[in-house]
Amino acid sequence: MLRAIQFTVAIAAVVATSLTSAHTVDKGLATISIEGRSVHYHLMLAVSAVTAQGAAGVDLGLRGGAPDYSPLVKAVREKVAVSSNGTACMPTTSDLIPPAQEGGLVVIDVRFACNDTPRTLTIRDDLFDVLGVQYHSIANVQWPGSSQQFVFMTQARDLQVELTGDTASRPARNFFLVGIEHILTGYDHLLFLLALILRGGNIWSLLKIITAFTLAHSVTLALAALNIVTLPERLVEATIALSIAYVAAENLFMRKAASHRWTVSFLFGLVHGFGFSNVLRELGLPQEGLLWSLLGFNLGVEAGQAIAVMAVVPLLLWLRKFKWEPRAVAATSIIVLAVGLVLFVERAVFAS
Repeated sequence: MLRAIQFTVAIAAVVATSLTSAHTVDKGLATISIEGRSVHYHLMLAVSAVTAQGAAGVDLGLRGGAPDYSPLVKAVREKVAVSSNGTACMPTTSDLIPPAQEGGLVVIDVRFACNDTPRTLTIRDDLFDVLGVQYHSIANVQWPGSSQQFVFMTQARDLQVELTGDTASRPARNFFLVGIEHILTGYDHLLFLLALILRGGNIWSLLKIITAFTLAHSVTLALAALNIVTLPERLVEATIALSIAYVAAENLFMRKAASHRWTVSFLFGLVHGFGFSNVLRELGLPQEGLLWSLLGFNLGVEAGQAIAVMAVVPLLLWLRKFKWEPRAVAATSIIVLAVGLVLFVERAVFAS
């Protein structure tokens, strides 16, 4: 029995470690401002994005002595291309602000000089070539009277913005893809969903559980992304971990967990919505653009959630044909409970 407990704790620690790292998005937050014939590219880059596996194209010398962040400036100057009206703009002055603390943000500023005032601005971002395919930049392009949001990804490297005329803020193009990516790589959210539906009951009960979770996190995602209601990130992340442990414990110790599971799903879904909102709120988008970004991102989260649920539910229904199904559910719930508790301790006690 002792060995079984030790084995469960060991699995939980390994899984929790991967969940913690997976929850950190390797991204840059870029503000691109057009000022006359000059384009100002301002990038806030998480150090984790540079040191992540796959980001082998930039060596900061972290293995010995003080880190050297100057290769990041070189990478931006070489891998970010700006064109005005079809003519390339040339990088001129550049600046770098190192992280204020270990694991913080590197700030990189590069100015591009154009031959004339941009009417059509084209931006190509190839930073993935040096920072790895998991990296992406969330960009806010600003010019007098308007703005546009875009997510640079390996499959979406080019952005063309028309700056002529009296245009309102335009919708983000591919926040839908970011939403799908966020839910499918947000393993703590997926683990919570798994714990919810392990003893979810029949199809009608499962539908109520998923609907309650969707409605709840959509509400708080909107409130948090629009800065109407915000909570400390540490509190949100710790509560998400606690929600995983709580639902797993219900699976083990409550006989009729499915009877009120939709209520639990709704209450904890409110907290998960605050977790989803961090990706959008960090950029500080203007409210006009944020509404469209929020809609696309939320639809992407729902699509990713639907993919995950449709992959798991048929397997759970198939398992119910066998006598050993309760033991399989119990064993899975024990592991999920242990992971949730390890995550909760790590996020509530040891998080900086």
